[in-house]
Amino acid sequence: MHLRKAEWILLALVVAAFALGAWVYPQMPPVVASHWDATGNVNGFMPRLWGTFLFPVIFLLVAALLIAIPRIDPRKDNIAKFRNYFDYFIVGFGFFFLYIHGLTLAWNLGYRFDFTLAIVPPLAGMIWLLGAILPHTELNFTIGIRTPWTISSETVWKKTHKVSGVAFRICAALALIGILFPPFAIWFLVAPLVAAAIGLVIYSYVLYKKEPSVHHA
Repeated sequence: MHLRKAEWILLALVVAAFALGAWVYPQMPPVVASHWDATGNVNGFMPRLWGTFLFPVIFLLVAALLIAIPRIDPRKDNIAKFRNYFDYFIVGFGFFFLYIHGLTLAWNLGYRFDFTLAIVPPLAGMIWLLGAILPHTELNFTIGIRTPWTISSETVWKKTHKVSGVAFRICAALALIGILFPPFAIWFLVAPLVAAAIGLVIYSYVLYKKEPSVHHA
């Protein structure tokens, strides 16, 4: 199977995640903090082995899925039309995941910081990246805003994804504003995303019902 440049970069980042874990493993505590709540407090732990390498394992599995999707989607020809944009996403995702892995390791090595505030900027970056990419997607079954109505109509797909680009970039901006209000930062991140998701589902439905080909009782 021929891999694209972006896919090689993604796999190199997976290897880097495993290598980073192996490098710090001897210094990791016997019990590793592995999960934080919305306020940045630790609320989950794992044994050292899993706490160090679970992220890289998940990273590897997700990377394999991202590499497979453009090759197995029933509408892979449509994915090929915006493949360069998808490549930007998988590289961005790779750096994001490696960053989160690094934060987790740093915390367990004794460095202390507000975990929630530390992940907001890269999360906002990923949301903005989605907003930049989604308007360029073509109808497919695995990438994009997939509702029964976008899947059923190319017109609804294109209009919904054009709006989604604006919506996600607004969400990214609001997430960054949340950094100015630390106690509420997580809500500046989550609430706009939930509102955008619900709004886009409703919007796609309304567009579909306005389609000339749709039978109205």
